Parts: sequence; C-alpha cells; structure tokens
Amino acid sequence: MASQPEHHWLDLADSRVHYVTMGDGAPLVLLHGWPQTWYAWRKLMPALAQRHRVIAPDLRGLGDSSRPADGFDKRSVARDVADLLQRGLGIDRAAVVGHDWGGPVAFALAAFHPKLVSRLVMLDAAVPGDGSGTFSQSGRRWHHAFHQTPELPEQLISGREAIYYGWFYEHYGHVRGAIDADASAEFLRTYRDPQTLRTGLAYYRALDADVAANAQWLKDNRLQMPVLAIGGAEAYGRGGETCRRCSVLPPMFAAA
Repeated sequence: MASQPEHHWLDLADSRVHYVTMGDGAPLVLLHGWPQTWYAWRKLMPALAQRHRVIAPDLRGLGDSSRPADGFDKRSVARDVADLLQRGLGIDRAAVVGHDWGGPVAFALAAFHPKLVSRLVMLDAAVPGDGSGTFSQSGRRWHHAFHQTPELPEQLISGREAIYYGWFYEHYGHVRGAIDADASAEFLRTYRDPQTLRTGLAYYRALDADVAANAQWLKDNRLQMPVLAIGGAEAYGRGGETCRRCSVLPPMFAAA
C-alpha cells in the first residue's frame, strides 16, 4: 500500500488531468471545490487509504491539470473523471465524494455515468437545476452572480489573488484557520496563474448549462445508488437547507 500520495498525469481528448492516488482497496474518488485543488483532501487521504484506493484529481482547469478553452459545464467535467477512471485506471465502479463544485460534478457523474458510481457523497453542495432554489442560498453566496458577470471579476481580482481567494479561505469555514498557511500557499501556487482565474470563473459561467442539463435529466430520472448528503450548520454551510418538494433530501437523492 502506498503510504505517500503519488502524482500522475493522463492525457484526455482535449485536456491533461493531474491526479493523486494513495492506498489499495475499493476505489474512492475525491472531488475538490473552488478555490482549492486535490490538496484539500491531503489530511483525509492517509486514513481513507487504509481501506480504499483513493483517487483525488485536480478538476479540469484547476490545480495542475491543464487549462482548456471550454468544457466547464459539470457534465463535461464529469466526463473527464469518467475517462480517468475507466480509460486511465481501468476502474468500472467507485464511490465518489464531492465538495463545493466537486458536488455538482459528482452528481453529474452519478447521473450521466450511473454504472460507474457505487455510492455518492455530497459535502456542502447543492445540485443546479433541482428546483429547490438553494444553489446560491438566495443570494447569500454573493460571489456566484459576481463570477458570472462578464469581464469585471478578471479586472478586480487580477493581481489581488491572495487577498480575494484568501477571504474565502478565512471566512467560508466555521473554524477560522482550518485552511492553514501551507494550504493557502499551495492553492495560490496555481490560482495566481491568470489562466486559472479564467477557468475558475468558467465553473460559475457554465451554471445555466448545468441547470438545463440537470433539470432535463431530473424530469424522468432519479439517482439509484446510495447517497449521503452532509451540510455544515454554521458559516455558509448547507445543513439547514431542504428541498421545497420534500422534507429531508431532494427527490433526486432517492435511492432504490
């Protein structure tokens, strides 16, 4: 069993994905959010690797993965993950965990590649297009609309990446300092790249496409694998959110 994270790269059709593996056993995929990279999982991976073959990719356009021109709707990002697992690693079945934007990517993977996902876990993540209206927390997540604004975010953030991203590292978790100086420095190593500014914003600018794809899928489908949804109770956590059409979990989380 690998006791240290091992770094790999895989060339896909229009991009190159960087991913980190650790351990042996049943495959477990960890999908990070914004403005982070695979490194967000570094403290969990050793414990999980005692029972699992852990795979933590840098999502398309982020971390040490390449910066393609497009393809940031979550169905396309999920296709990267599916290609990595099936073509790159020969894995046909895996448990998948997604946090923040990794959550909608994980949902897209489970929805559009259902045979690949054995179990789905979503951490403080909502599903665009599920009809609940909770994705931007009624405007509380103010940066969603800001990031979708053409041109302006680039002009205001460029050259101020440490200030802007640092605000999220400091304020978007309940425990101050949970993202320490070493983690911030590692995230900023790639997020200071002007191309990462573009690709990071592209995740938000693809939101209309995400809503349309998911809403269409949800008209006639529900997830059939076991699903665990976890939300924090403080800061910007989603623990108190429920779907307007159900009492506990949104109906697309109904497992067979």
